[in-house]
Amino acid sequence: MSSELATLLRRVKKNPLSLLGLGLISFFILIAILAPALAPVPPNSRDSYLIPQTGYSSDPVRPSREHIFGTTEQQYDMYYGIIWGTRTAFKVGVTVVLTSLAIGIILGGLAGFYGRWIDEALMRFTDIILAFPHIVLAVVIVAVLGPSLKNVMIAIALVSWPSYARLLRGDVLSIKEREFVLAARALGATDFRILFRHVIPNAIYPLLVLASLDIGNIVIYAAALSFLGLGAPMGYADWGQLISLSRNWILGSSGNPFEYWHTVLIPGGTIFLFVLGWNLLGDAFRDILDPRQK
Repeated sequence: MSSELATLLRRVKKNPLSLLGLGLISFFILIAILAPALAPVPPNSRDSYLIPQTGYSSDPVRPSREHIFGTTEQQYDMYYGIIWGTRTAFKVGVTVVLTSLAIGIILGGLAGFYGRWIDEALMRFTDIILAFPHIVLAVVIVAVLGPSLKNVMIAIALVSWPSYARLLRGDVLSIKEREFVLAARALGATDFRILFRHVIPNAIYPLLVLASLDIGNIVIYAAALSFLGLGAPMGYADWGQLISLSRNWILGSSGNPFEYWHTVLIPGGTIFLFVLGWNLLGDAFRDILDPRQK
């Protein structure tokens, strides 16, 4: 196990962009862990994810000593929202990816392993989901379930699993005919053991690469839904909502288009770096985990 870990680390070190991606994600993980120390929760707050509000003025306040990143409209502290929004981003990204991955593994594995009418039924259902644009279908689901961060995660998970299912199904079709699978069947292994002990572990590498790339995309989807007012409630630490609160100030004020630059650039730049880190890390995982790349 130690030799395999050493091999993985050597392969990461050979790719500078992989190191950059790993550094960015490590930086955000550190911020999420240290959020209570970096942005202490106000004593009277009932929820640590609620952004402190210093007033109700519609005009944002530019960065200052009191507000490092300035405030949004209605005087929500931007710094607090960015720091605690990091935890929200990880919660949304990781939860949705794990849920989508689980659904995709089960349905894709069953379709590829059993074939025939099971494969036909599951893949046609998958095609129906893929026929709709993800963001549009997610908006419809959230509109039906009701606006909330939990429902946003449910909606994105329900539209994200088909890509995992189709990818796994293709590899399962190939792997289930190999000699070690036929040998396990000849020794009397059950279908469940063959599928989850022999087939899926040898077909899951491409899914892990896709999952690492998808975390960034999922955060963008969640931010888009929050921007549309379908995500977390007003004042919740969420990067998409911070951008939503800046929509009236994108062009600044009369005669000064860059007066409120912080309301767009800071949350937008944070999302950009978070997504970039996962994309670079996904490329590294592709080179490291996929045996066909070795």
